Amino acid sequence: MKTVLFVCVHNAGRSQMAAGFMQTLGAGKVEVLSAGSAPKDSINPVAVQAMAEVGIDIANNKPKILTDEAVIASDVVITMGCGDTCKFYPGKRYEDWQLDDPAGQGIEPVRIIRDEIKSRVEKLLSEI
Repeated sequence: MKTVLFVCVHNAGRSQMAAGFMQTLGAGKVEVLSAGSAPKDSINPVAVQAMAEVGIDIANNKPKILTDEAVIASDVVITMGCGDTCKFYPGKRYEDWQLDDPAGQGIEPVRIIRDEIKSRVEKLLSEI
């Protein structure tokens, strides 16, 4: 089983939505982790709302700090705007997904971000 780690700065929006899609669409075939380089105290409520609209509940998730152990345990590391703070280890598959940050945005732009994340997760699942 492959392990995929989704990383963004606050682990409150993009990485949580990506993890939610991967857990749902991967149907137990992929281990999913998410973390942030500077995690917030809670998940972005607009991200929670956007995911609930497509039947995925991330409301009880908690932002987590990015650790070396999480990166080491992962086969694939997907970063989303965390820049140089994301750890790099040889032998891992890395992708940097350029996505708008949902922080401070209303539901309409977050829906667009959500849909782009879903598309990228589906593509990633087909490759691993």
